[in-house]
Amino acid sequence: MSGTDPDTASRGVAQRVLRVEAAALERLAAELPGDFAAAVQMILNAKGRLIVSGMGKSGHIGKKIAATLASTGTPSFFVHPAEASHGDLGMVTPDDLCLMISNSGETSELGDLIAHCKRFSIPIIGISRVAGSTLMTAATLRLLLPDAPEACSIGMAPTTSTTLTLALGDALAVALMEARAFRPDQFRTYHPGGKLGARLATVAQLMHREEPLPLVTKATPMQEVILEMTARGYGIAGVLDEAGRLCGVISDGDLRRNIAGLFDLSAGEVATRSPVTVSPGQLAAEALAVMNARKITALFATDADAKPLGILHIHDCLRAGVA
Repeated sequence: MSGTDPDTASRGVAQRVLRVEAAALERLAAELPGDFAAAVQMILNAKGRLIVSGMGKSGHIGKKIAATLASTGTPSFFVHPAEASHGDLGMVTPDDLCLMISNSGETSELGDLIAHCKRFSIPIIGISRVAGSTLMTAATLRLLLPDAPEACSIGMAPTTSTTLTLALGDALAVALMEARAFRPDQFRTYHPGGKLGARLATVAQLMHREEPLPLVTKATPMQEVILEMTARGYGIAGVLDEAGRLCGVISDGDLRRNIAGLFDLSAGEVATRSPVTVSPGQLAAEALAVMNARKITALFATDADAKPLGILHIHDCLRAGVA
């Protein structure tokens, strides 16, 4: 390859690796382990937590699997098998079950954890590519990986095998999510920070509700309406009917459209009827999409009877990172 352009060579290697791993994933999907559904049910029925363990690269993959499970409704954490032999076995209780990962199925560091599980009748779900290995022989349920070649040039570095294990862990997590009917608001409970948390914030979490809302009646003179809008600073006022329901809104645009003789009019005569509203339980991202589509800067949040509960301004969404 001495005459090959380095960029071309690198791209060729990358494409080869991705194709090898993609082919292995297709094979895993076609040859899904027979115990997969039983493993999902066992995890759903567990009284305790799902303990994930593995050594080396399998351990790194195991940590990610445990983190994904924990964030999607399945209590789970990673126990390092070597540390388990020095006291961390105390983390594993008879109410738990273990997911152990070993490509060869012969990882010696898993020995004490396997023995601990057998002693206390703790179920083991094994992930390996060797059906007759020590791990798979000891396992209660077996998630057998296809014997696909590693993607590296020497066929030894964990590449395809770790990709398969990671994907199988994702498949478990998603199957469990759907079995539990896991909801976006539950997801946000475990992801309160960062961009993801902001995207899952609800209207109720961002809306203003404590201070007096900019609300007037249909008979309120427009001079008083303007004073109310100015005092609250949202650029909008809600108009209530006789039952206290939101029947209209007045925005800065409504003021401009009715500038001629404005002070001779009442709120009911200027208001835009049947205003767009949101419910407190909606995602703030959905409310922001409504504001962008309607080219407005604020929305009232109302209850099932159309009574106003709060107000959400576009700036509240932007400050929270909802965009």
